[in-house]
Amino acid sequence: MEISAAGRLEVRITTADVGKRVSVRSLVEHGPPGERFTDAVGVLTSWDNGVLRITRRDGESVLVRESALVAGKVVPSAPARRRGPAASYEELARAAARAWRPVESERLGDWELRAAGGFTRRANSVLPLGDPGMPLDEALAAVCRWYADRGLPAYVQTATGAEGTQEALGAELERRGWVREVTAQLWVGALAPVADAGPEPSGGGPGGADVLLSREADGAWLARYRRRGVGEVALKVLGGGSPASPGGPSVWFATVPAEDGGDGFGDGAAGGAAPAAIGRCVVDGRWAGFAAVEVDPALRRRGLASAVMAALARRALDEGASAAWLQVEADNAAAHALYGRMGFAAHHAYHHYRAPRSSAPTGDGAP
Repeated sequence: MEISAAGRLEVRITTADVGKRVSVRSLVEHGPPGERFTDAVGVLTSWDNGVLRITRRDGESVLVRESALVAGKVVPSAPARRRGPAASYEELARAAARAWRPVESERLGDWELRAAGGFTRRANSVLPLGDPGMPLDEALAAVCRWYADRGLPAYVQTATGAEGTQEALGAELERRGWVREVTAQLWVGALAPVADAGPEPSGGGPGGADVLLSREADGAWLARYRRRGVGEVALKVLGGGSPASPGGPSVWFATVPAEDGGDGFGDGAAGGAAPAAIGRCVVDGRWAGFAAVEVDPALRRRGLASAVMAALARRALDEGASAAWLQVEADNAAAHALYGRMGFAAHHAYHHYRAPRSSAPTGDGAP
């Protein structure tokens, strides 16, 4: 906290500091006996009618009455990273977007409106990297119309917790009644340790973690994929367009064959056993993005997830990548432990806000 030369705590923030990262201490009005103060660190996203809204790294907001402030100061916009490759939020957001391409997109200023028939929020939400080129209310109305024309709910993806993220936009969406439905985290790490985390190919099936790589998600891979009813649109998103398109990301699918000795590339959905484990990796410049790493529940804790990621990482290293990223639910403790052992660390959180139902236009195409 900010302390004056006389040893007193001081409030050194004003309404002019909205949008900056701050640290504040305030009085606890109804807390347990003995607890007089509470602290909050985050982006000052509003200061209206005597109430401050501070958005933390995880996207949660804290409301502080101005009259309860004891101390406050502006702090550096982002803490120094302790491990993992250096990367800006925008660089990672664009890499993640290229790895999970929609089948249709349109620009609204610096915002990208994305649609893929409703297959995942990531491919059916607005990526707002900059200014939409019009007042926010007009932009949101245009967003709602665009998605309504496609029979889809309107979502906006925002991020918190790193320099350049969108705490202020998230706060404005909440003020307008948009509902945050999903929060996850994007983690980053060096790629070489991931390649070293699994065993070398042995040809011994699940016990030896022999991993087969393919350019396409075939029937066997899809039989293990947890999203059921995958149709043509979903396959386009998973495939990332043309895997070998000039200048585009390189997409790989990994399969650990089932214990029944199948080759891992038969149509598991048509009667063969589903694979023991699967995964997906998108190589894009220096980045390798991992997704859909799934293991047969009966075969967990046998190193299959590590083997899948290691095989994909080795291929990504061969293609020139050096850094890795992945997205994981904020409350998935098992995944956090696995990725932490591989050297990953959280970079930022991201959130999907859904438009209030009153915002959906009526008439043809409304959700």
